[in-house]
Amino acid sequence: MATSAQVIGASILFAVYVVFVLYFVIKGARGTKNISDYAVGSFTFSPVYVALSLAAAMTSAATFVINPGLIATYGISAYISYGLVFPIASLTSLVILTKSFRKYGQSVKALTLSSWVGNKYNSKGYALFIAFLTVLLLTFIVLILVALVKVIAQALNANQIVVLAVVVAFTFGYMMFGGANSMVYTNVIQASMMILVALILLGSGLQFFKDGFFGFFEKLKIIDPQLVKFPNEQSPLFRDFFEIVIAQLVVGAAVVAQPHIITKSLLLKKESDVNKFLTVSVIVQFLFFSVVFVGLFARLLFPDLTLNGEHINVDSVISNYVITVFSGGVGSLLVGLLVILGLISAGFSTIEGLIQSLSTTITTDIIKPLFGKSIKNENSYITINRVVIIVMAVVAFLMSREQIINPNVSVAIFAQNGTYSYFSILIVPLVFGIFLKNAKMKSALSGSITALVVYFVVYYLLPYLYKSGIASFGFANRYFGDQVQNPGIAAAVAILTAFAVGLSVHFLSRNKDEARRVKSEE
Repeated sequence: MATSAQVIGASILFAVYVVFVLYFVIKGARGTKNISDYAVGSFTFSPVYVALSLAAAMTSAATFVINPGLIATYGISAYISYGLVFPIASLTSLVILTKSFRKYGQSVKALTLSSWVGNKYNSKGYALFIAFLTVLLLTFIVLILVALVKVIAQALNANQIVVLAVVVAFTFGYMMFGGANSMVYTNVIQASMMILVALILLGSGLQFFKDGFFGFFEKLKIIDPQLVKFPNEQSPLFRDFFEIVIAQLVVGAAVVAQPHIITKSLLLKKESDVNKFLTVSVIVQFLFFSVVFVGLFARLLFPDLTLNGEHINVDSVISNYVITVFSGGVGSLLVGLLVILGLISAGFSTIEGLIQSLSTTITTDIIKPLFGKSIKNENSYITINRVVIIVMAVVAFLMSREQIINPNVSVAIFAQNGTYSYFSILIVPLVFGIFLKNAKMKSALSGSITALVVYFVVYYLLPYLYKSGIASFGFANRYFGDQVQNPGIAAAVAILTAFAVGLSVHFLSRNKDEARRVKSEE
């Protein structure tokens, strides 16, 4: 539990944070006149500001709070997967995809990822299909809400459900008004805090290295030999090379196909800003991804993952680590409060982007195409967008409450299931639209549908068939024997299959078109 001094300090800090956020929301709201302003902003932002906004949005509370808990539980294998392979794949993909995506998005004035797809393939139906699937990202919002609740409730010794209600009301409330204009400013402040906190957290474990790196790993080995094994065959998520490396390479490369990530480049007004934007973003994000190593510090501090005789939930490891490590004198208390502020900044920065992008997608890519004829005034969409955010808030609260009360290992599993399935479906049309010359809708759509079917077959149907005794073969035996299913396996298989099908359709179609052209010339 937090001390009375920590509770008082955290209360003051949170109050100051609220005032700062509301100031920038009011400032941003003054420049938000229509749904376009809400989506991509009406201000001209520095590429450094946009880069920090992207870094804060892409490396969220999952990176600072949830994933370190998994690493504390499963050791080096988890760190290699989440701290090395995933960052390298995602940052490389970000650099490769961003330039072309932005160039086309600017030319057609795309506000969302689904509108980009619809414009690229000249299909309103395809855009609507992607827009409906975007609702899956509500699961990611739930992850961040749970992470925020764990940190704030721990700092204030407060009831988690009460904290959840306050956080939902505050966050969704201010996002009804500011949009992109305010989000970039708040993200810059949040990212700056996260940079400082990342350095503090990484420095907090220096005491564990007094016997060098080998001594550090020896301490982990004494606690549990599985913590230093690669792979960790006793874990439900890091059992072999495919699960730790190959699946994470595929997932990491595809993760940028999310609206709160790839569409950040649309905030840049000049092409000359892109290189600076990417350079700053990659450097800062790699620092953020490094924070997951702190999970190993936490395991050394809590060898049996208990505190005061009570088991520490995976999602609560880091919040307990911070409260315990920074509970000494005044100096330590202040640093601890700063770290707590950085952790909640990591959550708020991403949830702002998700609320903004998801509500904009629902408003402009679902409601407008389906009911636009009944809405005469364009300014009405701002009001509609606010109603959408209220509905999202209610749904997110109910889903988050369930994850707090009845988690399945970690809320990360729940969130990955929705998020991974979403970008598995979207990565093919995005990559085809950027890199394949004259890519047609049928090749991209075949990839999307394949990913949709394969993901849910692998994640839900195969485990059911395995446990029923119907499916008994190597792949099923390897990955579906545990109660916990790894969404990364389903996503990797779905993405690879989707590309195989999409490319096959593309080249077959191109060959047929070429044959028709030759025949017509004869």
